[in-house]
Amino acid sequence: MPTQEPAQQPVTELDARYSSALSPRPGAEEVVATDWAEARRELGAAEIFWLSTVRPDGRLHVTPVIAAWHEGVLYFSTGPAEQKAKNLAHHGHCALTTGTNSLAEGLDLVIEGTAERVADPAALEEVIIAYEGKYGAHITSPEGTFHGMSDAFRKGDVAVFAVAPSTAYGFGRDDGVFTHTRWSF
Repeated sequence: MPTQEPAQQPVTELDARYSSALSPRPGAEEVVATDWAEARRELGAAEIFWLSTVRPDGRLHVTPVIAAWHEGVLYFSTGPAEQKAKNLAHHGHCALTTGTNSLAEGLDLVIEGTAERVADPAALEEVIIAYEGKYGAHITSPEGTFHGMSDAFRKGDVAVFAVAPSTAYGFGRDDGVFTHTRWSF
């Protein structure tokens, strides 16, 4: 299971076909790719992600999850009997997306990779710390929506998965200036 930020930065490319570079608007004449550091900050701050998996019969399954970005890996969990866990047991390739619902502002992100089950107790403790640091009282308070999640991780009552990006995409919007960035790892 990968647990460290890559030693070197991913290859970053601006796709001019889907960016303001081909159809510049005022302020977009010199549009550039989104920096990976900005994408990492957004991944760390995002509260909700959409997980896309593939059912054994080939149909897609998309569902919201909470996730924590920690040392270059995106972590999420699910009950072992849930559809997403069944799908990942059959085929680990998946995508996690997050972003905004604004047409003019924000950065939408897509992380593609292979989900690997996390079972190592030391790694689970790191994931728990990342979740508790990010979601705070939602996990740590008895009134929290996800209270008890940390103990469920420790007991193995939920499946914890790690997704190290193989490819990531960023779709930026800044008042009519659009960027389509691809990061290859």
